[in-house]
Amino acid sequence: MPTGNYDILFESVPIGPVVAKNRFYQVPHCNGMGHRDPTALAYMRGVKAEGGWAVVCTEEVEIHPTSDIAPYIELRLWDDKDLPALAAMAEKIHEHGALAGIELCHNGLQSPNMYSRAVPLAPTGMPVASANCEPVSAKTMDKEDIRQFRRWHRAAALRSKQAGFDLVYVYGGHALGFFHYFISRRYNHRTDEYGGSLENRIRLLKEILFDTKDSVGDACAVPCRISVDELLGPHGLEKAEIEDAISMLADIPDLWDLCLASWENDSQTSRFAEEGYQEPFIKDIKSLTRKPVVGVGRYTSPDRMAALVRQGVVDFIGAARPSIADPFLPTKIKEGRLDDIRECIGCNICVSGDLTMTPLRCTQNPSMGEEWRSGWHPEYIRPKESDRSVLVVGAGPAGLEAAHALGKRGYEVALAEAGKELGGRVIRESRLPGLAAWIRVRDYRMLQLRKLPNVEIFYDSELSSDDILSSDYPRIAIATGSKWRSDGTGRHATRPIPISREALVFTPDDIMDGRLPDGGNVFVWDDDHYYMGGVVAEMLAQNGCWVTYGTPAAEASVWSKNTLEQRFIQRKLLNLGVTILPHVALENIRNGEAEISCVFTHAARRCAADSIVLVTARQPADELGIELFNRKSEWNDKGIESVTVIGDALAPATIAHAVYAGRRYAEGLDTKRRTDDAVWFKRELPELDQ
Repeated sequence: MPTGNYDILFESVPIGPVVAKNRFYQVPHCNGMGHRDPTALAYMRGVKAEGGWAVVCTEEVEIHPTSDIAPYIELRLWDDKDLPALAAMAEKIHEHGALAGIELCHNGLQSPNMYSRAVPLAPTGMPVASANCEPVSAKTMDKEDIRQFRRWHRAAALRSKQAGFDLVYVYGGHALGFFHYFISRRYNHRTDEYGGSLENRIRLLKEILFDTKDSVGDACAVPCRISVDELLGPHGLEKAEIEDAISMLADIPDLWDLCLASWENDSQTSRFAEEGYQEPFIKDIKSLTRKPVVGVGRYTSPDRMAALVRQGVVDFIGAARPSIADPFLPTKIKEGRLDDIRECIGCNICVSGDLTMTPLRCTQNPSMGEEWRSGWHPEYIRPKESDRSVLVVGAGPAGLEAAHALGKRGYEVALAEAGKELGGRVIRESRLPGLAAWIRVRDYRMLQLRKLPNVEIFYDSELSSDDILSSDYPRIAIATGSKWRSDGTGRHATRPIPISREALVFTPDDIMDGRLPDGGNVFVWDDDHYYMGGVVAEMLAQNGCWVTYGTPAAEASVWSKNTLEQRFIQRKLLNLGVTILPHVALENIRNGEAEISCVFTHAARRCAADSIVLVTARQPADELGIELFNRKSEWNDKGIESVTVIGDALAPATIAHAVYAGRRYAEGLDTKRRTDDAVWFKRELPELDQ
């Protein structure tokens, strides 16, 4: 049972005609699976219900072909053919006593309709506001369009009830939901009863709320998700105006789900926002309505959660990312197992699933998205199938996860770390600006390993191939990580760049080891395109260097668009005085200068550079693995059954990839190997419609 401090989090709360068993509310969140992977999606939501969340919601569910946001993959409820997939999800959520919520969505001006080829709809005709800037414009909705829209939404609400959902959303959040464009003066230039005054601009939202309650309100709660602020000042929606709107609508919806617009603002990473950063925006909203309020803020602290409820800020603790990192967070709080909480690190690798149209993944929770297709569970793992022990070499993210999962299976495990600390790249990167929360990847696994008597950790143990061949461990996992290249080889330059001997050249490894440029002009060359180049440039600028950041891409840290960070990174660097040079190639490095060229015209120029930092590519630290495979003829005599290289030591990637590699190795141990080329995970294939 929960301690007294947290009892308030486990009180039941009525939401219209239904009752939530506690105050833990998984708000709608996207996942990159949607209508393509409905069974995988149903199992993922079901595991959250199993973990104790009282309310588990879908992502956006498109209600009509005019709300098509392809290529992004969300759920659909265009007609009755979509019911079985949604009903299966509701059923999985109900199996564990949770309420199932569906976020009905029409994206309006965000819907280019590239798949359906329908004409986009908006309160005022203008180019669509989609992320890819499709050369398509929306039409200004006339009265008949509005009447049709109301019919579509009512039909989707009735289908939602038929599918078994308990909460049927009216969605106007994130500058994505249809109603946001009617409320916002930026997008609504109408002069009829749906434009002009705030009362007119919320008219359609009010009508849809009444329509939805009229159609399903006897059995289903009707929440309203709304953006409290766009963070654009007077150029966009501000809190005061939305508070007025909520006051006008007050008790019509059964629950208010509060968020920020846009998605980048609502789901900021730990690099740019602390836990609870939305509190100034959601504070005092409860005073405007008698209905329950849910707010988010990447909450992982049970004390903070309980305080928010006691202070009357919210009725429910809303979560997307924390529920991904630990689907069993509510259960662990209830049982007093706070040390077992797998805290979200706020890296947004989960968001990248939706933006790359691939299944959801998580740095902390490698089972996320694999519940059905691989049969993985965040808390349980099948027991060992032999008594043969395992040696894991390297205690970075892959090695830590492998040792942890193997230990939970019951194997005798030795974890050998060459250094004095566990964590590998995680501990090094967590010391960089803004990445402190990433140490949770190490801390969680270190705490869990201490609880496993069958896992022994050895520090200061840099093993050679002789050491391993003379050990008594039949199975070896090599997780020795990777090192940043110092020759400039990366994506753009696929061969080493000419570097003069006198030039001062650094890598991110040097920076993380404390070997920094001694002031002056520093040229940071980013051919990696994720966070590292931007972080290094930020750190050096803060240390007083004059930093020029060059990249062949159009923007700084361009892949971080997929983690919703790029705009924040670029703004931070510019505010620090960093000069950003897009679309350039690094051709030569000489003493005191870098020769760069335009990637389009190849026109060359020189850039003053007392030192250069190369952020290009990483090489696997695979020397030990290579040595062992070169001595494979000795394995049988030494009692070695297998040597497996995992994580960055095999192929450098994100920390999430490394953690996944550790789990996959542990899951596969003693599994009967297949001799064919079959796909190793389950997938859904469409049936032909004859």
